[in-house]
Amino acid sequence: MKGVSSPETFVDPAILPAGAIRIAALDGTKISPGCKHCYAERFAERFRGVKGHPFEQGFDLRLVPAKVDEPLRWKTPQRIFVNSMSDLFHDTVPLDYIQRIFDVMNRADWHQYQVLTKRAERLEEVGASLPWASHIWMGVSVENKDYLWRIDHLRRTKAHIKFLSIEPLLGPIGKINLRGIDWVIVGGESGPGARPMQATWVQDLRDQCATANVAFFFKQWGGVQKKRNGRELDGRTWDEMPELVTFIDLNV
Repeated sequence: MKGVSSPETFVDPAILPAGAIRIAALDGTKISPGCKHCYAERFAERFRGVKGHPFEQGFDLRLVPAKVDEPLRWKTPQRIFVNSMSDLFHDTVPLDYIQRIFDVMNRADWHQYQVLTKRAERLEEVGASLPWASHIWMGVSVENKDYLWRIDHLRRTKAHIKFLSIEPLLGPIGKINLRGIDWVIVGGESGPGARPMQATWVQDLRDQCATANVAFFFKQWGGVQKKRNGRELDGRTWDEMPELVTFIDLNV
């Protein structure tokens, strides 16, 4: 399950959230503070009980096996966020289902996939049995310093591109070990009840990424009116990605 902030600024919007539903699962389990104001839950629960709707069961955990093969039929290369409405590594998602999704991602290798989880322990546990490839990027959510341990589990996987989704950023992270990490995404929480994010928290993460030569992407300030608050940090946007990174010298 994703935090409130969403990835539409760096993933092809045409496949959100449908792309995630098609090749993964629906998952309404909350496991850490970033889940408190989950945008996906708000969206899904609007349709609970609507017969025939994809969210007829609200945000209850369920698999959608009939949709798994759809990326094979999408002929135009796309950047696909696999988990905008789910967590592929939920404890109750069978390993053979995860492996089936990875098989499809490998076969439909003209797309680029971003997989995100809060369940970093299971990711490491089953990661050795998954067929990793360079077009399958793997990330973990880290909403505050209490969840930095998730990064160690990610680091021990064989994913070619490893990223951190530090969103919604709920407090200062402090010193972060970026060894083996290729990309850091930072964003504030948005929507009703959004918890505020301080500029110094974001600036510290940006500066650590610059020092470590890690791509930094600042998605949004968030808040109740996220569009008004924008996504500029220190007078500019930060849109670095691993394959296109151009680092900025902060000392100039």
